[in-house]
Amino acid sequence: MEPKEEITNAREQTDQDQKAVKQEISQLNEMEEKPHNLIPKEESLSCSITVRNFSPKRNNKQKAKVKDAFTCPQCGKTFTYKCHLNDHKRIHTGEKPYSCDQCGKSFIRMFNLNGHIRIHTGEKPYTCDQCGKSYGRKSDLNGHLSIHTGKRPYRCDQCGKNFIRKLELNRHMRIHTVEKPYKCDQCGKGFIRKIDLNRHMRIHTKQRP
Repeated sequence: MEPKEEITNAREQTDQDQKAVKQEISQLNEMEEKPHNLIPKEESLSCSITVRNFSPKRNNKQKAKVKDAFTCPQCGKTFTYKCHLNDHKRIHTGEKPYSCDQCGKSFIRMFNLNGHIRIHTGEKPYTCDQCGKSYGRKSDLNGHLSIHTGKRPYRCDQCGKNFIRKLELNRHMRIHTVEKPYKCDQCGKGFIRKIDLNRHMRIHTKQRP
């Protein structure tokens, strides 16, 4: 092969290589400019924080808004996770989709049903390391431990009253929010506690226990 032809071929190969590199750079730029296909909020796992929550550039105010991203349209209460909001909504609708196949009692959450089933099985997996007493639910054990520690970790930010369990604090808060989630299906009267609704129902059933 003549030297001129070799030089010409070498130049053509160099031009081709440069074009290929430019084409790859152009494709990479286009990929960076296109929005990523993030999973939409509605399609994400029901009990997961949405993708937008993990942005490292958010300030404290934005983080607070994200933390309370899911709001109940009935009472305005906010939740970090969508699954917790869905569970809460059943307080207003009265829906209890989880039923015990032993006694037929229904519950708002599967977690509550699992705890209830231990009444029938006699299982008590939560044991106090101070006195050895056992409980079917962890919340009951935590409440029991206050006997030994004297602690009441759940404090009302409205009046300063302290409670052993978070459940007790949540019930107490309804005094301040005037929330009455338990409604009588006969007359529509609302109550803060379910036990109060049950007592009220005797007016309609004429029951005198």
